[in-house]
Amino acid sequence: MVRYGVIGVGAMGREHIENLKHIPGTSVTAISDPFPESLERAKGVVAGEVKSFSNHNDLLNSGLVDAVIIATPNYTHVDVLRDTLATSLHVFIEKPLCTTIEDCLSVINWSKGRTGIVWMGLEYRYMPPVAELIRIVHGGGVGEVHQVTIREHREPFYPKVGDWNRFRSKTGGTLVEKCCHYFNLMDHISGETPVRVFASGGQRVNFLDEVYDGKTSDMLDSAYVILEYASGKRAMLDLCMFAENTVDKEYISVTGSEGKVESFLPSLEVRYGKRASVGNFKEWTYAARQTKDLEIKKVWDDSIEYLGGHYGASYLEHKKFHSAILEGKKPDVTLEEGLRSVAVGLAAHKSIDEARPVLMSEVLPAGWN
Repeated sequence: MVRYGVIGVGAMGREHIENLKHIPGTSVTAISDPFPESLERAKGVVAGEVKSFSNHNDLLNSGLVDAVIIATPNYTHVDVLRDTLATSLHVFIEKPLCTTIEDCLSVINWSKGRTGIVWMGLEYRYMPPVAELIRIVHGGGVGEVHQVTIREHREPFYPKVGDWNRFRSKTGGTLVEKCCHYFNLMDHISGETPVRVFASGGQRVNFLDEVYDGKTSDMLDSAYVILEYASGKRAMLDLCMFAENTVDKEYISVTGSEGKVESFLPSLEVRYGKRASVGNFKEWTYAARQTKDLEIKKVWDDSIEYLGGHYGASYLEHKKFHSAILEGKKPDVTLEEGLRSVAVGLAAHKSIDEARPVLMSEVLPAGWN
């Protein structure tokens, strides 16, 4: 039995607890949060007796846990990780890793030489249609990858305790808080890390009249972000957070030299087609321009026991984390990937702020690009 402690039991912390309830061999034995209301709500989610703490260090020193899940507000990650990584406990850290490059680098340094696993919580690769898309791409199904496109058209950010997610200073900005998932996917799909970022975006609709302690929310709600890779590959993100009436809120397409594959969520659909034989472009007919053998299918994973808010991806992620603890495996997603996903988001914000392309070498230290 692996005993888990959850540090930060707001909405995402409770989501982690719900997932663990469906995984045999796990038990949530301790929780911590400075807000009593959050602790009480989390106690109602835990299946069984649980010890609660208002301070995460008390949980870490309790002797009640073998692994911890950190799901506190973004700006607190660095302080919680400083204390947690000083222990030998296994660690799961929610995205984003931190809100600054300096803090991410500190966390990576603190993690060196530990015996416990440190797993970066970037679960989108486990969503069944996305996992199928990745399988096709990495299996050579589209040939050489040239373009990756991700679109998320969704509802605005939900309210959070203390309204921390209304401000860039506490979240890292929308392109860090929300979109680190997508930048990580782009790198994972393409097999490379970007060298240059160009973005255009702004705060057009959401939270324009929301004021907290005399400060107006500054979270952008829409953007286009283009990533360029050294090989010539490109990736693009299309984000809109005032589009809750969209049918498929999350869309990914990967286009290569030999074909294209797309995934659609929440419809769970994957579309895949190979190009017809190109031959001599001068002799192309209309028929030759058609996709060959287009396949359209629904994709699901019957092993998923809890759907949650991420189409079962968090459940699959926790199964893998649990197995890694028991079997001494390395994490699927590393802190280094967490750093890079944050770095792209920060570069995109810098590009918007300064209205220019930004080299990744401007935001990452030497040796990281």
